[in-house]
Amino acid sequence: MRPSSSPPTQLTATQRLSAQTRRLLLRQILKRVSRSFYLSLIVLPRAARDQVSLAYLFCRAADTIADTRMLPYAERLQSLKTFRQHFQAGSDRQELLQLRDHFIPHQGSAGERQLMHHLPECFQIYAELPETDQLLIQELVITLTQGMEMDLTQFPTEDSNAPQALPDADALDRYTYYVAGVVGAFWTNIHAAHVPRLQRLDLDHMRTLGMRFGKGLQLTNVLKDLGPDLRLGRCYLPETYLQAHQLDVLDLRQPGAQERMQPILHRLVRDTLEHLDHAREYIAQLPRRPMRLRLSCMWPLLFALQTLEVICTSTTLLEPDATVKISRQAIYRTMLNSLWCLLSRRGFGRYYNKLRHRVLCLLSSQH
Repeated sequence: MRPSSSPPTQLTATQRLSAQTRRLLLRQILKRVSRSFYLSLIVLPRAARDQVSLAYLFCRAADTIADTRMLPYAERLQSLKTFRQHFQAGSDRQELLQLRDHFIPHQGSAGERQLMHHLPECFQIYAELPETDQLLIQELVITLTQGMEMDLTQFPTEDSNAPQALPDADALDRYTYYVAGVVGAFWTNIHAAHVPRLQRLDLDHMRTLGMRFGKGLQLTNVLKDLGPDLRLGRCYLPETYLQAHQLDVLDLRQPGAQERMQPILHRLVRDTLEHLDHAREYIAQLPRRPMRLRLSCMWPLLFALQTLEVICTSTTLLEPDATVKISRQAIYRTMLNSLWCLLSRRGFGRYYNKLRHRVLCLLSSQH
């Protein structure tokens, strides 16, 4: 999707935010709402760090609007469209304040309440950015919210007792592009605009690799959240896959379901690994410097591989309250091990292959 051709929002000097408010938004609130991804954001090169952080806050705000379960689906859909219009036609502050005030009381998380409260200030920071950055963020948000609308229109309401699956593999691929693949393209474009060394690369190829990177991370999230999503009436396993193994969505709630759906799980884990192999190539193509950029890409990739390992060994994957994640100790160990990978492309390749091989061994042992 192309960004709107409408002129970017501009602010007068008296409307510009203080450095203290910028730090509150782009550091403190960011940390409260971004979980482990915050680690990757804070090590980014300074030239693009604020732009990527702000883009994340906008995406997180859109996600908050889409996931506010106390409000009807139709109301959330309309609010998403209202939110998106602020990027397409400029910001009506009064309308933005109404959107903010409507959603704040329904947030259970203090971080999300703070984010929604400061949404007008996020748009003020956005208005201070160069036009190129504004258009890149605009394109990202407009595309990503299509994936959120897909959730709201494809699946039944969260209190429904009739969960629904995506129709086929193409729908799953489209969904992962909308909510994550587009992020990989944005990541490439925004850094190419601010890190001169990246402009020497084949940017079309890097955007393609970046989209696969994003899809791999999102597929990992889909697999680890199968149980909680099913509780909400959402099943991202393609219906055609289920039918091929004589399964229905409702069967996934029955005892022994995880064993019956193992072939589907294994197929999607292998698909995820294929995406992540493109992510490995993405990192291999990056110049040795800036090291911060390579490090920020390494961490989510290595975390995803270890999460796949946990997914393959979990016996409660379909439980409504399943929590599938790597330990804090594993996160810190991975961050430490990744430091020496900065000095050696071969070292990073060996580390990646080691983690990948562990996942494949689990798949082989479960046949």
